[in-house]
Amino acid sequence: MVRPYTRKDYIRKIPASKIVQYDMGNLSEDFPLEISLAVKDHTHLTHNSLEAARIASNRYLQRQCGKLGYRLKIRVYPHHIVRENPMATGAGADRVQSGMRGAFGKAVSSEALVRKNQRVITAYVNVKDFESAKVALNRAAMKLPVSCKLVVDKGNDLVQF
Repeated sequence: MVRPYTRKDYIRKIPASKIVQYDMGNLSEDFPLEISLAVKDHTHLTHNSLEAARIASNRYLQRQCGKLGYRLKIRVYPHHIVRENPMATGAGADRVQSGMRGAFGKAVSSEALVRKNQRVITAYVNVKDFESAKVALNRAAMKLPVSCKLVVDKGNDLVQF
């Protein structure tokens, strides 16, 4: 696994994470079912893809279960800072650029480094909303650049998977 680059000493401007919320829905109720979206391989998830997955799953669960009928939690945080050394193109670019001399790069985004089988998003629902939670997490998986699987963390005896 790659060691995450989190040193903020040398980077002037770090782009803010686009993830708006990490906990959504009814935060006070204790739900009997807990279904998670786990990645199948080690990967890097950008803050853009995590926010897109959050929006897709949250919107679906809100329509199907109501505002207080579920809880959704993002379980990873994008700490890893991604840098890029932009190369100039076009006429006269060879006079402007220094190639790979001093190629530390500018911070362009942040990513979460995720291990194999790590839970990314978890949905807490009632038994009657099990199918809705499965569809919502599958919609979230479509937004991520890695193949995912659904895992029932709590309430295995209550549902047929």
